[in-house]
Amino acid sequence: MIYSYFQAQERLSSLLERALSEGQVKLRSRDGRVFIIRPEQPIKSSPFEVRSLKLPINKADILEAIRESRARF
Repeated sequence: MIYSYFQAQERLSSLLERALSEGQVKLRSRDGRVFIIRPEQPIKSSPFEVRSLKLPINKADILEAIRESRARF
């Protein structure tokens, strides 16, 4: 659902709660532009929370890299 600017002014608190529960809320300004309010994700505090990388490697490639590394040392 897209809310008008006037509706957003009247119900800002409830719209922010809805953005939290649904992921985002759309607002339409008087001139027709549409804006999206999306909650920001909290900053990760643990050093173990890292983003993963999608690489075209498989189990055999990983095992081969480990063997090569062990052979060098």
